[in-house]
Amino acid sequence: MKAKETAVVLIGFQRDYFSDDGVLRAVIEESAETNEVLKNTLGLLRGLVDTEVELIQTPIHFSADYAEMKSPIGLLKAINELGAFREDAPGAAPIPEIADFGDRIREVKGKDGFNAFSNTGLGAVLAEGGVRNVVLAGAVTSICIDSTGRSAHERGYDVTVLSDCTCGRTNFEQKFYCEQILPLYANVTTSAQLLADLS
Repeated sequence: MKAKETAVVLIGFQRDYFSDDGVLRAVIEESAETNEVLKNTLGLLRGLVDTEVELIQTPIHFSADYAEMKSPIGLLKAINELGAFREDAPGAAPIPEIADFGDRIREVKGKDGFNAFSNTGLGAVLAEGGVRNVVLAGAVTSICIDSTGRSAHERGYDVTVLSDCTCGRTNFEQKFYCEQILPLYANVTTSAQLLADLS
């Protein structure tokens, strides 16, 4: 895997998920704490900051009235009811640890659903950079990570999901997806192995 052909796409590293007072913290709390997802992800980013790897974050944002949602169900319904990820609200902001990387992490806006390719310029950014390998980190493994990973695979990218930098809603769900679902279209590995592969 060549660094200059690789992009790490960060999904959901926002206050509403990862801050202690985030309104959706409970959705990922069990899996995120057990796997030390944030600690592992920050270690990965520090290891990649001086490389040619493209670092991208794709935050999810909604307007104040959630006009983008049409008859939301499941997680989108919970986001609406709890007032999560409203554009310009504190909970929609990147967590400080991610924001500290400044412009080294490129922000691709427009995500208003599960798939980071939908309604965003992510595909164009990857094509412009000559990216062949898409690496995913973030939340939630069974929803946004899986949806984005499938889309990347269908677009011809080699997809990698980092088991120690992603979190499901529960430990069982995380383990099940990493062992049974994601390997159907992606390479599932750890952040340490990725760094080794890119060295």
